Amino acid sequence: MLNLRWNYRYIFFLLSLLDILAILVFYPVKSQAELPKSDVSPTEVEDNKAPQVVVNQTVDTSIAPVTRKKAPNNLREQVTPVSQLLQVAPLTDKKAPNNSAAQVTSVSQLSDIKPTDWAFQALQSLVERYGVIAGYTDATFKGDRSLTRYEFAAGLNAALDRLDELIATSTTDLVKREDLDTIKKLQEQFSPELAQLRGRVDSLEARTANLEATQFTTTTKLIGRSQIVLGELIAGNNVVTKRPAPNNATLQGSTSLRLNTSFNGKDSLAITIGGGNIESLGQAPPTPLNPTGGLLGTYEGRTADNSSITFARNQIILSGVRYRFLPYPNTQVNIYPLSDGASEIGLSGPINPYFESSSATGANGISRFSRRSLVYNYGDSGPGIAILQGLGKQLQLGLAYSAPNGSNPTPNNGLFKGRYLALAQLIYYSSNRNFRVAATYVNTYSPPNTIGFSGTNFGPAVGSNLVNSTVPGAATVGNLYGLQAFYQVNPKFAVNAWVSYGTHRYLGRGDGEAMDWAVGLAFPDLFSEGALGGILVGMEPKLTSLSRNVDLGAGAGQADKDTSLHVEAFYQYKIGDNIEVTPGLIWITAPNSDASNPDSLFAWVRTVFRF
Repeated sequence: MLNLRWNYRYIFFLLSLLDILAILVFYPVKSQAELPKSDVSPTEVEDNKAPQVVVNQTVDTSIAPVTRKKAPNNLREQVTPVSQLLQVAPLTDKKAPNNSAAQVTSVSQLSDIKPTDWAFQALQSLVERYGVIAGYTDATFKGDRSLTRYEFAAGLNAALDRLDELIATSTTDLVKREDLDTIKKLQEQFSPELAQLRGRVDSLEARTANLEATQFTTTTKLIGRSQIVLGELIAGNNVVTKRPAPNNATLQGSTSLRLNTSFNGKDSLAITIGGGNIESLGQAPPTPLNPTGGLLGTYEGRTADNSSITFARNQIILSGVRYRFLPYPNTQVNIYPLSDGASEIGLSGPINPYFESSSATGANGISRFSRRSLVYNYGDSGPGIAILQGLGKQLQLGLAYSAPNGSNPTPNNGLFKGRYLALAQLIYYSSNRNFRVAATYVNTYSPPNTIGFSGTNFGPAVGSNLVNSTVPGAATVGNLYGLQAFYQVNPKFAVNAWVSYGTHRYLGRGDGEAMDWAVGLAFPDLFSEGALGGILVGMEPKLTSLSRNVDLGAGAGQADKDTSLHVEAFYQYKIGDNIEVTPGLIWITAPNSDASNPDSLFAWVRTVFRF
């Protein structure tokens, strides 16, 4: 508190302002018991997501208790927008700049000040009698937030300038020498802060002018992601040839660039381009053109970082186009000529965010299987539409329709006459966002002899060869059902699980049944702040039964005869805010759901650079 000896009338009150400005300029509190909460919110668990032009979630999917970065201890560390700096009252008749707030003449003009507030009279004097406070540009006083030293300096300077005016127009014996000495001392004490404040504003204006002159665009943000992957098969056979697969270490990479554009602040056009040369371990099952399949001859253990099967390596491709807008506050519509409904629905509100992450930043888990369940994996890149509808604060309904070959005008293709996927999902979020559960249904159809980006005619592109197979010359219909759940036990431990069931109907031939399940454990901030550890155990999709007259390549009526387990572990370590290194292992027991195949084990070290 300031210790001043007060004089008569106006000087008494004006000098008392100096004593209480530190706690009155921004609507202070009377005691520690009434201290308001800071408006600095913690960075939430999904901070791996690339910045979006607009916040487009219709239901808040954040996990509030978990933080990756600590909020600043000192509120001076916050960057206050220029438009929100404290506006002090103009002291002359000069016209204020266009971007400054007009001087309020009544405390009632400040929308968040009420007559019942305990500091109302003091604020009324500051505004109406002395004109030293103008509030913020949005006509609010924001009295429930903490005061920085810079803001106090700005308010103090306004009060002192006003005091100098009154002294200049008053009689010479109105103010005592010791009072003037005290005022002079205050001016000297806060002169460094005022100089720094002026310097910061000048620097900010110069930087803003430079950005406006050199920026790429006023509406578009560029988000980049590059990764370098070191991988090696440690043990395992090709399930087709039954011979050991080569144990060769590889160093590969990929890059994606995402342009996010907003035209009105409530929409987002996302365009993704990229390319790379990453070969997955477990890339593809056998085909007529490639009888031995990929390295292991099966999709089991397929990594999440692999390059597209369809396009040549080291070729820049357009990998995604999506326009997202909000026709109503709780309705989000995604229209995409190149994406898939499973991603637009599943990744807009991840069920297992620690493994899945987001479509903009890639998966945290090493394998494709660890990201999400069977029901999401029948999707394939193509055109379509997805709608997310908020039903109150804790429910979200998602609907999607995609046609993987919808851009192909030839027979048995197109948007409505070819392969399609229709998805419906209902997600429930607990009030504190530490629990979520989703029920998902998918209906999908593939005409005979059509191939999508994943390299299959039909199927999840993960799991056994039989579950990805179809009958040559026959169309295939699938009905898929999934239940997924996530629970944040505490800030440093979370668990997610899912179980999925699917029926395949090979039209005119017979039926098959598929299933998968998994349990994942996540350990945020493991050993280091911002790090992430993960362990997942599950059964990749397998064909559990098949009609007697259907032959998918293993014999009539022959489904997968054994159970293959997928065990995965990874540790993601952050090197600063933009670099992370993730070593991991994938262990597959009885590959291709066949106990005669020896277990496979491979290591994967992924380094990601975000910019």
